[in-house]
Amino acid sequence: EVQLQASGGGLVQAGGSLRLSCAASGFTFDDYAIGWFRQAPGKEREGVSYIKISTGTTYYADSLKGRFTISSDNAKNTVYLQMNSLSPEDTAVYYCVADRYVSPWYFPNLRVDYWGKGTQVTVSS
Repeated sequence: EVQLQASGGGLVQAGGSLRLSCAASGFTFDDYAIGWFRQAPGKEREGVSYIKISTGTTYYADSLKGRFTISSDNAKNTVYLQMNSLSPEDTAVYYCVADRYVSPWYFPNLRVDYWGKGTQVTVSS
């Protein structure tokens, strides 16, 4: 059974930090790009960041302006998203996602191989 177990969301004040974790199981970790989408109420889904496990290649949405860092611990089949300098505009449900290709991050309406349950990130002003 494929699982993407996300954790680490919560409530934080503007300027604060959170670290999201995504523990993956049930598929070959190295064959996938794994990362995060987010969706805020009334807004379109956004591809936030990915890491291509086999190469370590990373991607970040322009809106992040260098505040987020994605990493992986391949021994633990886990991906992390360190989020710094959070602002209320970062408030959204964050979803851990895995796909064999990176195109969904650029075209967020494309079908994705695997979705995890979302974790809420709320940034207060």
